[in-house]
Amino acid sequence: MANIEKRIGKNGRISYRALVRVKGHPTQSATFDQKTKAQDWARKIETAIKDGQHLAIVESRRRTVGELIDRYLRDVVPTKRKHRKELDHHLDTWRELLGSYALIAVKPDVITEAWTKIAARKTPKGGQKSNATLNRYMAALSVVFTYAYKSLEWLDSNPIEKIRKYQEPKGRIRYLDDEECARLIAVCKESDNPLLYPAVMLAITTGARRSEILGLRWADVDLNAKRAILHETKNGEKRTLAIIEPALSLLCEMESKRGDSEFVFYPRRYTGEKHHANIMHAWYAALSAADIKDFRFHDLRHTTASYLAMDGATMGEIADILGHKTLQMTKRYSHLSDQHKQSVVERVMSKKFSEV
Repeated sequence: MANIEKRIGKNGRISYRALVRVKGHPTQSATFDQKTKAQDWARKIETAIKDGQHLAIVESRRRTVGELIDRYLRDVVPTKRKHRKELDHHLDTWRELLGSYALIAVKPDVITEAWTKIAARKTPKGGQKSNATLNRYMAALSVVFTYAYKSLEWLDSNPIEKIRKYQEPKGRIRYLDDEECARLIAVCKESDNPLLYPAVMLAITTGARRSEILGLRWADVDLNAKRAILHETKNGEKRTLAIIEPALSLLCEMESKRGDSEFVFYPRRYTGEKHHANIMHAWYAALSAADIKDFRFHDLRHTTASYLAMDGATMGEIADILGHKTLQMTKRYSHLSDQHKQSVVERVMSKKFSEV
């Protein structure tokens, strides 16, 4: 129960000390200049203790944002499968702006004000940050607050859940048309880097990401079964790649000439270190030689999905091949399937009924 004590200081100043005693919990106290404030505080503490939220209130008063970020980086980040340097940069920025704040003081308006300051800062190239980049900053802080809320019980909720994120443009879909594909493959065949052509063919025929392809190890490849197992994927789940021609023949040839490297795409200048090849210099040269504009290596993945969609593959089949956990990411290709169906109907039916 709560007890309010009236106190008179040596200077004659009156204050009120609120004491909250609940069986099984340590006594809590606070001093106020008004009796009503002391009563309100006492009621809130009693309610919080009974609702099981008292620990979060106590911790959020004495813990700072900087302390929370340091705790997350020390205890959580090392357990993650992948550690992105981008996360360190984002959290360093939040520590700079909010690190001295007590957690209880970090309300949505305080976070939004700091977010605005981040948005005003120029990029290393002097430009403005994109909405997607600003949302990544907020996502980094949200993960930390969720950790404080769910694991540490330093907060009774995540204040970022009340903040509206920036609108991001829909994911881009850039894929090779038939002519571009033919030009790129022809150039890759003639590349000075012998690993470029098989890497590109494997990317187009499987839809695998560049990191997944270059990180592929011979131990995970079964050329007789025509498949490879990806253990380290973006969503953390294993995925099987179906290896078809001409990628299969290219890998068989590479396997017959494999050296000491455990990687399928081994470094051209082997130093004894365990790392895979870098094909990006040859990739950019190939794009230039093939006169292909506005195209990234990741767009080969879009090319795979687009070809599948236009040939009638279902969204579920495409999602399974690309390794999407949900159909949300795959739905971006659905219009390609519809367009292809429309063009097929128009071509066939217009020819059939041209004389009617």
